[in-house]
Amino acid sequence: MARLNITEQTPGQFVVEGALTFSSIDKKTVKSFNFLKSAERICIDLQKVETTDSAGLALMIEWIKQSKLYNTELAFKNIPQQLLALAKLSGFDANEYLADATD
Repeated sequence: MARLNITEQTPGQFVVEGALTFSSIDKKTVKSFNFLKSAERICIDLQKVETTDSAGLALMIEWIKQSKLYNTELAFKNIPQQLLALAKLSGFDANEYLADATD
């Protein structure tokens, strides 16, 4: 099983490495949203994501919800094509967080 790691590179800049899948996302991952409170602006870089499934999209949606609760400006970069395809299938690609990436 590929592990999921979220690492802060610089203040407000995080890199996600590994798999965004049902087998790698667990309760610990879901409960670890405190990083979204660490800065007024957070950027999550997904370039090092190896594989993803609908659980990865669900996690991104949850990050968006939580960032709104914390009044944190959230951005994603280097969103994997596989994740963009899932977003398109679900109609989530029109969301402001993904709209630029799907053009």
